[in-house]
Amino acid sequence: MNTEEGCSTEKIIFHIDVNSAYLSWTAVERMKLGGPDTLDIRTIPAIIGGDISKRRGVVLAKSIPAKKYGIITGEPVVDAFKKCPRLKSYAPDHKLYSRYSRSMIRLLQEYSPEISQYSIDECFMEYVPIPGTSSPEEGARLIKDRIRDTLGFTVNIGISTNRLLAKMASDFKKPDLVHTLFPSEVPKKMWPLPVEDLFMVGRSSAQRLKLLGIRTIGDLARTDPAIIVSHLKSHGQTIWEYANGIERSSIDTRSKRDAKGIGNSTTISFDVTDRETARHFLMELSESVSRRLRQQHVAAGMVSVEIKYSTFEQVSHQTQLFTPSNATQTIYQTACRLFDELWNKKAIRLLGIRTSKLTSDTMLQMSIFDNQNNEKQKKLDQALDHIRQKFGDQSIVRASQIPQKSIRVPKNTEI
Repeated sequence: MNTEEGCSTEKIIFHIDVNSAYLSWTAVERMKLGGPDTLDIRTIPAIIGGDISKRRGVVLAKSIPAKKYGIITGEPVVDAFKKCPRLKSYAPDHKLYSRYSRSMIRLLQEYSPEISQYSIDECFMEYVPIPGTSSPEEGARLIKDRIRDTLGFTVNIGISTNRLLAKMASDFKKPDLVHTLFPSEVPKKMWPLPVEDLFMVGRSSAQRLKLLGIRTIGDLARTDPAIIVSHLKSHGQTIWEYANGIERSSIDTRSKRDAKGIGNSTTISFDVTDRETARHFLMELSESVSRRLRQQHVAAGMVSVEIKYSTFEQVSHQTQLFTPSNATQTIYQTACRLFDELWNKKAIRLLGIRTSKLTSDTMLQMSIFDNQNNEKQKKLDQALDHIRQKFGDQSIVRASQIPQKSIRVPKNTEI
C-alpha cells in the first residue's frame, strides 16, 4: 500500500479467512490430544467430509497435498478417493469447529470492536491502528502470526476499503499470507483473474458470461452493464459492480442486537447437494443463534430458515413455536423440519436461521405441548453456557458431541 493510501481517512477493512478451516482445526486438535508425534494431517493427502465407512457425502475441506491430486471442495467423497486411493478422510466435528471459531473471534476482538462474522471460518474486521505497527499491512501480519502461534492454525488476511475487495484479496495466494486489494490495485491484481473467481459468480453465471466472450474479471468490468443485465437481470448489475470494485453494503457488526430478531447465515464455498451436509451447517447456525438468544435473555416464538441456491434463487420458510424457546436442540430440530419442507434438492450456496417474536425468557408461559425433556434441555443449555463462560469453551462438552471412536476428553485449557 502506498503512502497516500496509508494516510487515507477512509475505513480499512480486514477479511480474515482460515486456511482450509475444517481440516486445519481437526489437525490442531489431533496433535493436541495425541501428543507431539501425532501426524499433522495438513501435510498428507487428507480431507474432511462425509461418512468415512461408506464414503458418502462431499469434501468439506482438503489439504494442500490433496489439492495436488485435483481434489476440490464440494465434490463427492467417492470421487476424491478415485483421484487418490491413499487419501485419508476424517469425519467433521462441528462442535469443535465452533469452538475454534469463537477462540479466533475473541482474539480479534482485542484489536477491534467492529467484527462481523461472515461464516464459521471467516470474518470482517474494521481496522484500528495497532500500537507498535506503522501500517494496516504490518498490523495484519501481527494478527496473522499471533493466530498461528497462539491457536495453531493459519489464516489469510485481505485488506481493502470495502468488504468485497478485502474478501477477494484474502483469496489470493495461500496459506498464511496478507494481501491488499485497494481500488487503485483492481486493474492489476483482480482484472486478469478468470471471471469465475469473482465473488458471486457461480458456475452457471460463468458459463453464460463466457458465451458472451467474457472470460476474465476485467472483461466483465469493461463490458456495458446493460448487456450483462439483459442476460443476468439484477444479478448481472451486481457482478458488474463487483468486477469494478464497487460494494455498496457497509460492515455489519453481528454482535449488535436486531430489535426484530436474532439470526445468522453462512455462505458456503461449494454447492451443498445432500441433506447430511446441510444439517451440519444448520447445527452450526443453531448453536450460534440459540447462544445469542440466551445471552440476550430472550426466547424466540418464531423460527425461519433461509436457503439461497446456486442459481441465486432465494426462498424461506417459517413456523411459530408452541412455546418460545432458546434451547439449541429446539432451534435445531425446528430448523431441520423447515429445511426438509423447503428444500427442492437443488444445489445450496447459503443457509440461514432467523428467530423473531422475541420475549423475555424469564416470563414464559408453558403450554400443554411442553414436556419435561424440553425444560431439562433448557436448563442444560443454561448450565453449559455458565460453565463455559467461567472455565472456557473446552471445559465441558455434550456426550453426543464426543466422537464415537475416541472418548478422550479435551484438556481443560483455553485454545
